[in-house]
Amino acid sequence: MSAPSTTVFALDTWSRTRLAQVEQALERWVTADAPLGLDHGAPAALVEAMRYAVLDGGKRLRPLLVLAAHEAVAANGHGCPAAALRAACAVELIHAYSLVHDDMPCMDNDVLRRGKPTVHVQFGEASALLAGDALQALAFELLTPLDESVPCAVQARLCSLLARAAGSAGMAGGQAIDLASVGLPLTENQLREMHQLKTGALLQGSVVMGAQCANPTPQALAALEAYGAAIGLAFQVVDDILDVTADSATLGKTAGKDADNDKPTYVSLMGLQASQAYAQALLTQALDVLDASGLLDTVALRALADMVVNRAH
Repeated sequence: MSAPSTTVFALDTWSRTRLAQVEQALERWVTADAPLGLDHGAPAALVEAMRYAVLDGGKRLRPLLVLAAHEAVAANGHGCPAAALRAACAVELIHAYSLVHDDMPCMDNDVLRRGKPTVHVQFGEASALLAGDALQALAFELLTPLDESVPCAVQARLCSLLARAAGSAGMAGGQAIDLASVGLPLTENQLREMHQLKTGALLQGSVVMGAQCANPTPQALAALEAYGAAIGLAFQVVDDILDVTADSATLGKTAGKDADNDKPTYVSLMGLQASQAYAQALLTQALDVLDASGLLDTVALRALADMVVNRAH
């Protein structure tokens, strides 16, 4: 049975506090400063493109999922806020790098992202490629601080989870399937597999990384993995819906792009109403597994799941 409505939980207030921490950390960490032990920093032009790609934009859903999962598990025991903040920023850097590369002419060839010109339009293709590469590398640097704020075992676990979510069996693999599927009819199972990798893997990884910062029980970890899988797929279903129901100004990116490029989507496969019903079913599934998690405080995770499915952009 699904949980009661999350309207009593002030998600905006909760999110505002955590996003302020994430923004401050990203502002501090995405810089040209020399890393510890080196006498030179990064080229200013490269860092400008990196900061353009990351700062002051986006819903920051992945960092919020990291922090919500950490808080949910930590409420049952002991957490590591330093690890959770670094993990939250790391997943956002991976997400940002993927958008920079996906928008390039060799991929989706898009000119608008987060309501402003894409990185390759603003800085050129070569700079965009390098900025994405650098953001990916920085994500793993954040997970491995040289001080003792994050235990070594947690560092290793987080790096492994992020690499898997972003790699050939995750986000990059899903993008490869997406590019190879343009103009081809896909079954629902094939479409689900593509989106579970391309979009769902990093969203699920965000949840699991947050949990692993707080030593979850096997029961809690299994429930959060299932929760992450459900909302990861729901996010893409809703994205497909919004691509045909919202305009570019609302989305902050080019609307109708999937149909124009003859890409398979849930709407093209199932129809609009069936896609909307599927998204609601995935929301129910996500809430139900939280009921069985044994976690004491899942209210933020519930509210985020509701936001994913019922968002307007």
